[in-house]
Amino acid sequence: MTIGLLLITHSRIGEAMLETAGKMLEGAPLAVEILPVGIDSNPEKLVQQASGLIERLDQGRGVLVFTDMYGSTPSNIAYSLAEKGRVNVISGINLPMLIRTLNYQTMDLDGLTEKAVSGGKEGIICCETLKR
Repeated sequence: MTIGLLLITHSRIGEAMLETAGKMLEGAPLAVEILPVGIDSNPEKLVQQASGLIERLDQGRGVLVFTDMYGSTPSNIAYSLAEKGRVNVISGINLPMLIRTLNYQTMDLDGLTEKAVSGGKEGIICCETLKR
């Protein structure tokens, strides 16, 4: 069994990231869903959709939810569904974070959350400092 992954992002960000990660890893990831949030989307309906996706993704080991920007509508939807030990939420998804997560999807929920955050942080490099 794997941890379920849900990407709640603005527009098609989640779809593009998952497509890119899938090509880099040469395969479709397990237990992943995307919930795109449009400018005119109804947040209450999105909360219901996200809740249903979490139920579908949870194979008994929990679900890790990614959002693209803290404090935004996708983030607020995700945080309304956070549940200790069952649904963890990380805002600020980037491609290194997603790839790291997909490579360790069989870890426990808290361990995978830590692995995702470290992958995301390690993937942010100020290229100017590399020249020094």
